[in-house]
Amino acid sequence: MGKVLIIGAGGVGRVVAYKCAKNSSVFTEIMLASRTKSKCDDIAADIKKDLGVSIQTAKVDADVVPELVKLINSFRPDIVINVALPYQDLTIMDACLETKVNYLDTANYEPKEEAKFEYSWQWAYQEKFKAAGLTAVLGCGFDPGATGVFTSYAAKHYFDEIHYLDIVDCNAGDHGKAFATNFNPEINIREVTQEGKFFEDGKWKITKPHEIGKDINYPNIGPMKSYLIYHEELESLVKNFPTMKRARFWMTFSDNYLTHLRVILNIGMGSIEPINYNGMEIVPLQFLKAVLPDPGDLGENYKGETSIGCRVRGIKNGAEKTYYVYNNCKHPDAYRETKAQGVSYTTGVPAMIGAKLVLEGKWGGAGVFNVEQFNPDPFMEEMNKQGLPWHELHDVDLEMD
Repeated sequence: MGKVLIIGAGGVGRVVAYKCAKNSSVFTEIMLASRTKSKCDDIAADIKKDLGVSIQTAKVDADVVPELVKLINSFRPDIVINVALPYQDLTIMDACLETKVNYLDTANYEPKEEAKFEYSWQWAYQEKFKAAGLTAVLGCGFDPGATGVFTSYAAKHYFDEIHYLDIVDCNAGDHGKAFATNFNPEINIREVTQEGKFFEDGKWKITKPHEIGKDINYPNIGPMKSYLIYHEELESLVKNFPTMKRARFWMTFSDNYLTHLRVILNIGMGSIEPINYNGMEIVPLQFLKAVLPDPGDLGENYKGETSIGCRVRGIKNGAEKTYYVYNNCKHPDAYRETKAQGVSYTTGVPAMIGAKLVLEGKWGGAGVFNVEQFNPDPFMEEMNKQGLPWHELHDVDLEMD
């Protein structure tokens, strides 16, 4: 049906490549590209061994538009799945525009030199993609991604108005390491050390990092200390669902993780400001990334599971209604299927699903879109088929004040 180019060969890229290969009737040709081609070759070899499907590999520097354009023109994909670094989003979007190819990513753009992420840079591409007749899908991982689809599904089927939204993200897994991040350490540490931010009564409210925490009960896991942080899908969801009175995002962090994080920040290793070391300019956070465990290598001994979902309160037929929709993903199950841990799996599977729906014509249109702007039903159907089954609870205590 279509050709796909996957850019990025970390844990998420591995999952996307595996799942595209498992859906080879839709993804008839697959190429995996990265700055380090050997990583692509290793994934391709595993896929050939496990699934009997051959995929192509290539080397590309996603910071360099001409390199991207050359690769895209040589392969001629129908869609590019960007699972590289968030600060490479714009160069890949520029290359897609120049080569007339559809685009999809899993995380919004953030500048390399500033710990800040927002959709304004990518939303500014709306007229360019519209004029080119191309589709750009933003934030099609799990959060952002499935959480936006969950919200859209709730709005379509169960609510006349959504008033309160709490996105809850729990990783109750144990990878056996003293300290490790579940995705790219540079991006992860930048993200979780920012000020908290949530939307309430028509405006954004700021909190100190990890200032607000509470115990939240997660299905099959139990109570876990969860902290209010800012996450990018809040920005698009309050825009696309204007009846919201409040929208928040909660994520679990262990005491051990937060202790390590405080030490990292206190000794300056979380800084993105370059320093001079023995006559060389280095960025402390990038150096730290080089010595921390590779998230792509955590899967083999990872125990436990994740639980991510949306807790929604609003009005239906004039009466108050509550709704909770979620997915639990076991790390060992993810590893058995793709040789990746659950956090990579829950990000990579939705990216494949979104690209599949674009190729099938179920999602599309000219312009730049967040996932909640599309019909949620085919995505929800695919989640159940592709390894991320979801569950829903109606009119329950959401435990959210």
